[in-house]
Amino acid sequence: MEIIPAIDIIDGRCVRLKRGNFSDKTVYNDDPVEVAMMFRDNGFKRLHLIDLDGAKAGKVVNNVILEGIFNKTGLVIDFGGGIKSDTDIELVFQCGAAMITAGSIAVKDPARVARWIKKYGQDKIILGADVNNGKIVVDAWQTVTVHDLFTFIESFINKGVRKIMCTDVSRDGMMQGPAFELYRQLRGQFRDAIFTASGGISSLADLEELSEIGINGAIIGKAIYEQTITLQELQKFI
Repeated sequence: MEIIPAIDIIDGRCVRLKRGNFSDKTVYNDDPVEVAMMFRDNGFKRLHLIDLDGAKAGKVVNNVILEGIFNKTGLVIDFGGGIKSDTDIELVFQCGAAMITAGSIAVKDPARVARWIKKYGQDKIILGADVNNGKIVVDAWQTVTVHDLFTFIESFINKGVRKIMCTDVSRDGMMQGPAFELYRQLRGQFRDAIFTASGGISSLADLEELSEIGINGAIIGKAIYEQTITLQELQKFI
């Protein structure tokens, strides 16, 4: 299972939110590039980079930070937050992203995302399936939709998606463990999809259970910053 450290950006700084609440944030570092270099120096190859300013604004905001991280580290970056247009996705790729996460846009304009899959290839587009109580959420998790998670995922698998990042918003930033049962159900129903788990991971035991379920990747943010999982402990997964 691939371990993917996360950097979330607000106002140019590395932060973490609780359950996506912008009023409940913790700033961990003023320099996301410095944090990314730390991950690279500890052997990580991937980075999950989220432009929370962009997610809120509905357009990419922190592309300069993306470019700086890529130029300084060479990490394989998946970038999400505010990608709504063809111009946005082109900008993000030009600034060094290897992949993008399509979340809100996949709900609001699925035909556009289907075109992106055909244009860029299924390895470049990750479906961001952010869920709260079984329903897909959008707009930086501020809006709950009527879309059922499983139906939503199936519709995009039919459009060619193979990489899916599923975040249980109720657990994100809470350090209370991930939604194991949800991931078991997803793994059982969509056997050929490449799933990345996100939200609530706080211990090595959490990672080991996700691996046993058959999840392909795990995003870790707050657990690293709060040191409930150390970078040294993660070496076994690299």
